Amino acid sequence: MRILAQGEAGIVVELGDAIDPALNARVRRLARELADRLRGRVLEVVPTYRSLLVVHDPLREPRTSLVRDIEGLARAVGEAPADDLERVVRIPVCYGGAHGPDLEAVAAHAGLPPAEVVSLHAAPVYRVYMLGFLPGFPYLGGLDRRIACPRLDSPRTRIPPGSVGIGGEQTGIYPVESPGGWRLLGRTPLHLFDPAAQRPFLLGAGDGIRFVPIDEAAFAELSSRAAAGGLAPETEGAAR
Repeated sequence: MRILAQGEAGIVVELGDAIDPALNARVRRLARELADRLRGRVLEVVPTYRSLLVVHDPLREPRTSLVRDIEGLARAVGEAPADDLERVVRIPVCYGGAHGPDLEAVAAHAGLPPAEVVSLHAAPVYRVYMLGFLPGFPYLGGLDRRIACPRLDSPRTRIPPGSVGIGGEQTGIYPVESPGGWRLLGRTPLHLFDPAAQRPFLLGAGDGIRFVPIDEAAFAELSSRAAAGGLAPETEGAAR
């Protein structure tokens, strides 16, 4: 474990140096403990792959005493089960065509038919390790290495919201329109980020994702429902 300063108001707690489900589960367990035990003393706790950021007001809470208490809680937090997903969210995806312009290239890189790439991509339950890069962008673990693919040499300047892509050995979903260099396999009609909603982010660290292939007709119908505010994701297991 390492504790590092991040500016005047941030404390970084590093619990390891790998992308690993068990390590990430421990990070999230510590994040819950810190948010609960240090309520009123910290402003925010942000979990990542292998570490977490604790934000505090240095004028109200001295760093020295806070670090001492963080160290004590970190030592007390034991291992957490790697299968402790909060819930599994089913994400409908229309693969290929205009929604997935890189599906053929990914298939060629993998030496597989496009249909098998879709099958392999939709097979796992992915872990949301963290959110970052864009508001609500989920970094997912669990991609089959057979379909891992390098990023584009020249990133696109505009990627539609809901686009599902592969970047190296990771997969993720673009929540808003943005530039990006990941290989696009498809697109979901679900809205991952709504700044006006009580809960702006559809997904959170500790969730699971299951991609569900749909056809163009289903995508159009679900997109209309999403635009009208009537599309809620299906979930498996207990919601938060």
